[in-house]
Amino acid sequence: MSTKTIEEKQYLTRFKADTKSHLTILDHEICRETCPDKICTIFCPAEVYKWEGTRMQVGYEGCHECGSCRIGCPQQNIQWEYPKGGHGIVFRLA
Repeated sequence: MSTKTIEEKQYLTRFKADTKSHLTILDHEICRETCPDKICTIFCPAEVYKWEGTRMQVGYEGCHECGSCRIGCPQQNIQWEYPKGGHGIVFRLA
């Protein structure tokens, strides 16, 4: 029995993205002024959060829906909701 790597398992994951994000940065100024480490760019396993210039960019289309951002943001500046029904991550087991 072979063991798959994380990368191989993530390759099996598919997404059905909505046109509206289920992730919201509540205040970009908080990210810029009070969060020098931008740790959401580190703890998110899907690398959804990217600091670009003066704003946090959110690539919600690849969200794994793990919820780490709603508990990991030290400023509680990320609003996380489940994607609208029929959208979001689709796991394939193989």
